[in-house]
Amino acid sequence: MIKKKKRKNRTEKTIIAIDPGPLHSGVIRLEGDSVTFVDAGMENRYLREWAQRYTPDVLAVEGIECHGMAVGKPVFETCYMVGRLQQIAEDMDQPFMLVYRSQEKMHLCHSMRAKPKNIRQALLDMFPATGGGKTPQVGIQSNKGPLFGVGTHAWSALAIAVYARDHI
Repeated sequence: MIKKKKRKNRTEKTIIAIDPGPLHSGVIRLEGDSVTFVDAGMENRYLREWAQRYTPDVLAVEGIECHGMAVGKPVFETCYMVGRLQQIAEDMDQPFMLVYRSQEKMHLCHSMRAKPKNIRQALLDMFPATGGGKTPQVGIQSNKGPLFGVGTHAWSALAIAVYARDHI
């Protein structure tokens, strides 16, 4: 007899979200409303072994979109990395979700004209202001907020995680 896993509420699901890059990737772990900053610039060569240590409910990765402009080698290297991450999910028998920047913009800001600062603000507005400093959602070393440690590429990974959490 096969036992079924108890289905988690969608807000309790564990999501590993990755903003891939040609050499480094931003990584966030989101479980419900609890954010675990992993790395804003994890080297891709370590990403595979790191991802295999966890069993997320969803591995969400930012996909590459065409904007009609010429691209170079770094974009293709990033595309290869997205494929590698999809293979990791398949090897772990875990669901894989591609999330495009346009989806993040519409979900968080309700506008395709949203810039990174608009997305960051929308993310900040989703979390409680419990820390210290100028941005209490992030906080300071002595009084950390729920987003303490999130920076650079990790903001994009957080946007991916929030989109995935709200669409699974």
